[in-house]
Amino acid sequence: MLGTMQSSHTSPVFVGRSAELTALGEALSRANAGEPRALFVGGEAGVGKTRLIQEFLGRAAAGGAVVALGGCVEIGADALPYHPVSTALRSLRRQLGEELDAAVAGQEGELARLLPELGEMDRGHLETDGRARLFELTARLLERLAADRTLVLVLEDLHWADRSTRELLSYLLRALTDSRVLIVATFRADDLHRRHPLRPALAEYERLRTVTRVDLLRFDRAEVRRQLAAIRGEAPPEQVLDRIFDRSEGNAFFVEELACSILDGSPGGISDSLRDLLLVRVEALPDEAQRVVRIAAEGGSEVEFRLLATVTGRTEDELIEILRTVVGAAVLQPCDDGESFRFRHALMREAVAGDLLPGERSRLGRRYAEALEADPTLVRPAELTGRLAGYWFGARDAARALPAAIAAAAAARGRHAFAEQHQLLERVLELWDDAPEELRRRTMRQGIEDGLGLAFSPDVTGDFVDLLAAVAVAARLAGERERALALCKRALRTLEGDPSPGASGRTAAGDPLRAAWFWTERHRLLRALSRSDGWDEIAHAQELVQGLPPSVVHAEVLMNAAYWWAVHQPGSTALKTAQQAVEICRLTGAEIAGLAAQQTLAWLIMDTGDLEEGLALARDVCERELTPANTDVVLRGYGNVATALHGIGRFGEAVEVAEKGSGLADRHGLPDIASFVDGNLAESLTQLGRWSEADAVLARAVGRRGVSARTWGQVAEQRAELTLARGAYEETRRVLDESGGWTSGPYPEPQHTLTVARFAIALAAADGRILDVRSLLAAEVGDGIPSGHQRYGWPLLYEAAVAEARARGQAVAEPGRAAAVARIREAMRGQPDFVPLWAAQALMIEAELVTAEDGDATAPWTEAVAAVEQLETPVLLAGARLRLAEALITHGGGARETAGELLRQAETVARELGAAPLEAEIAALAGRARIPLRQADGEAAPPPAAALGLTARERDVLRLVAAGRSNRLIAEELFISPKTASVHVSNILAKLGASGRGEAAAIAHRLGVFDE
Repeated sequence: MLGTMQSSHTSPVFVGRSAELTALGEALSRANAGEPRALFVGGEAGVGKTRLIQEFLGRAAAGGAVVALGGCVEIGADALPYHPVSTALRSLRRQLGEELDAAVAGQEGELARLLPELGEMDRGHLETDGRARLFELTARLLERLAADRTLVLVLEDLHWADRSTRELLSYLLRALTDSRVLIVATFRADDLHRRHPLRPALAEYERLRTVTRVDLLRFDRAEVRRQLAAIRGEAPPEQVLDRIFDRSEGNAFFVEELACSILDGSPGGISDSLRDLLLVRVEALPDEAQRVVRIAAEGGSEVEFRLLATVTGRTEDELIEILRTVVGAAVLQPCDDGESFRFRHALMREAVAGDLLPGERSRLGRRYAEALEADPTLVRPAELTGRLAGYWFGARDAARALPAAIAAAAAARGRHAFAEQHQLLERVLELWDDAPEELRRRTMRQGIEDGLGLAFSPDVTGDFVDLLAAVAVAARLAGERERALALCKRALRTLEGDPSPGASGRTAAGDPLRAAWFWTERHRLLRALSRSDGWDEIAHAQELVQGLPPSVVHAEVLMNAAYWWAVHQPGSTALKTAQQAVEICRLTGAEIAGLAAQQTLAWLIMDTGDLEEGLALARDVCERELTPANTDVVLRGYGNVATALHGIGRFGEAVEVAEKGSGLADRHGLPDIASFVDGNLAESLTQLGRWSEADAVLARAVGRRGVSARTWGQVAEQRAELTLARGAYEETRRVLDESGGWTSGPYPEPQHTLTVARFAIALAAADGRILDVRSLLAAEVGDGIPSGHQRYGWPLLYEAAVAEARARGQAVAEPGRAAAVARIREAMRGQPDFVPLWAAQALMIEAELVTAEDGDATAPWTEAVAAVEQLETPVLLAGARLRLAEALITHGGGARETAGELLRQAETVARELGAAPLEAEIAALAGRARIPLRQADGEAAPPPAAALGLTARERDVLRLVAAGRSNRLIAEELFISPKTASVHVSNILAKLGASGRGEAAAIAHRLGVFDE
């Protein structure tokens, strides 16, 4: 509209900033080469950040890059989430048109949350997985657009950014790892007070290797001279330069204002007040132009032309003439879209707005709001609710601000901007008492209908408790769990009195349904905060809904209760609760809760022994047609089916299911679910002996962006499994240490504690710490293995039994062996073994215990090998064959040929997989028994020490290490220097893969190195 007008008040020559332009240019070159980069340009207000970015973008565009710029809004950022990103995407759509439309094809409904022009938003994905999906799809969109050229994305004024924008930016900085994208963001460094939310975000960004911070300093005297010369068209007199440099202190914007004040012959000269200086230019305008500028200042960072015309009461032609004067005076300038105007600098807008009287500001806010209510087309549809909320807040009219804020909060939730929804609803809490009751109820009912929160029943009350429910959920989704918990407590106090389990006089007689919902929410929050296992809360919620007509709240309560029972106490009560949950969900149409309850029921049915019925029920979840609402739960279902198949030893089927689920999750932009399923996939690949494939899957799982700590911890368990099998014990410890936090806490789940305990027992056994093995086992199964967790319990007991068998003959192990063996047998008693895998594991445990008791284990191992041969697990079979060979050699008389064949079969598997501990044990046994493994017929296998690569001298040193000698004592006994002894010990540890002297001694004893 007025975009071609130029101002003579700014320097036509770009001054200085060579180092900063060089940094930007280097980042652009790296991005051109496919290495994404990000620069954060900081500096005080007016120092020249925008001018630097404009100069750089011009050069980047001239070099073939596509550039897009979006600015954060100063007023009402919480009501306009993702505004700078949306503005940048809108710019890209204007430039690229059909190319951008093709890049978003198939994901329009999701990406419309950021770019509403793409169409209607999908109604679904309202929880955290949906937000992760939005972030991932945004990263993929930028990668596609940057496939054939470099994309420069600029976000200005990040100090005003809403939290969702900061979090999306954080995601993009990590996600864009191999693309031609350069992100540039500017911020006011002088605005970042100690508690400013951008401060910790910047600290987080700057830790990334792809991020560079550039601090823009003020001009020096020579640069101010050049700037003044460009503005004036001639070199400034020295006295003018001195006055302006001293007053501006090198701030580029102040230099311009001071120079223009002198050039325009301001009667006041150079004002002593900075605000007065900024207002000089405005006060020189005609009265009507000044009025338009004041009205524009209250409109926000940008004001649409038609909206400004409505509020000023001017016709379009009249306003255009006034704006020509204002733009010519360098007070306002047209925006890139050609339909809006903004102040030439935010400092000037702040000065004008600050000069308005309080009553004047509130009246202008009202006029803007009334204009939008009369004609909503004056702004973009996606901004309407947020802008209305901001204007009515400014008007200080609670009766009008409250409905606007509720509508804006509902819109923010639909865009996955949970932090902004939370902040808006906190404002509603503040306004609540000042608005008429009927208005409050009507507005809340409308908000719930628009997706603000849960409708407890068809007859929504719309009262304060409904508001507390909406705020609590928003706080939880925004990560503010403590605030959510406090809100639940406040609501329950309103409904019941004392909101604590077991409190006397607590009835909720008037509204048990809503009370049950808040107790369920407390259950969820307390579990997440590790303050409770959630039983008291969910049990009370069940009491409250008992006998009530079916409802969505009833469905949520029973679904959560069923899951609690399945995880902590599977059995008949759990099964009954899950069946009730599925039925209630069906009756009430609660699809998502119903699918989750159906998965829980499937697990519980399988635990009863009806494997096929349970599997059919679980597979039914995966076969549902995907919709925006059910995608998360259906795709997680693939992981659940895969792990169920794995648990019963059907590893090949598990791989097929998991591969499909992982691919679907990736395709739908759900990285956390994809990595969760990949963890299950790697678990089954490991059992099938496809270790290299498992490595690749695990690398893919941890390499995805947007993977939660919980999923990362689950994947780490599978990484630990592989490193343990390979004998990389230090790596196993490191992986477990890094991921241990997610399973810690006072209320961990047995499925994880049993697994971690098994790893700890295996590591202790590898170190020869049999007493620690017994302590760990007693701590984990002192009261028996939790019901329903046999798939984790059998491997744990097997590891403990192996440790007892390998420790026989050690003096330290003898005193407590009988009790330890009895404890293992007691823990086995009553454990289900109706699955062939579990039955085989039970046979192997018993065979190890017979070995530990120095009995003849030939028959038990023969039966165990026969059982394991029916399974699909080569590693387990190789171990069983080794143990049978050992029993045959020890007790079998003339069975050397059979033992040799078993050892050769086991050795082939161990060698091909890289199962170093297993291979070493096989070599040691073959060496002791003089059974050839891969040598020509009749050629004796090397002794264990030679098989391990130990020299004669190293074997002598190892004997003394096993006897507990220090390096000095070893040196004295072998007549060598302590330094030489130390070198030998280091070599021995490396060859044995041992982490220390104790582990080396344990390995030597276990492999029979000294038995010859």
